Amino acid sequence: MSPVGREEAAGQAARELLDPRYADESLPDRLYRYFSQFVGDLMDAAAGGGSAGGVIAAVVIGLILVGVAALIAYQLRRTSRRNTAAPGALFGERALTAAEHRTAAERLAAEEQWTAAIQERLRAIARDLEERALVNGMPGRTADELAAEAGQAMPTFAGELAAAARSFDDVTYGGVPGTRETYDSMTGLDDRLRAARPIPLGGPS
Repeated sequence: MSPVGREEAAGQAARELLDPRYADESLPDRLYRYFSQFVGDLMDAAAGGGSAGGVIAAVVIGLILVGVAALIAYQLRRTSRRNTAAPGALFGERALTAAEHRTAAERLAAEEQWTAAIQERLRAIARDLEERALVNGMPGRTADELAAEAGQAMPTFAGELAAAARSFDDVTYGGVPGTRETYDSMTGLDDRLRAARPIPLGGPS
């Protein structure tokens, strides 16, 4: 049996693609089949297309492999970022400003969703302190870590910050229902922190 030439093989492939059984083929299956055929043609060229054709095909295959590896690495990084909010973390995946957290807290409080409102109000406090460079922007920070670091910059509020962190942990992880009183207390702390002047690091306490 004589070997099939490239033009004849292409004609056979075209006739096969016109086969009615492919009419209901899903788009992912069709793309996968096209890709497999493309890679197969490249492999054929690398094996029997001469030195120049083999080098070009090898380069293209290498670029495809690099692209696939880059796509896999990107997906792994996305998954890693999605999982950075470990148990106890104060913030979720999406970064909001302090003003956006306050707006969310006020909306939730108006709907009497006190647990979520308390969470958003403490996030507003944390983001405000970060925006004012009073604490470092640390991914995965817990409420307790925030209170400890902020208490060093604003020692007169250290006790209230620690209490606010405990309230956040109680409603978030301890199953304690949020209340209007807890939310109002945290809102008052937020307002006073925004108006307070922090003590410079290394200055008198």
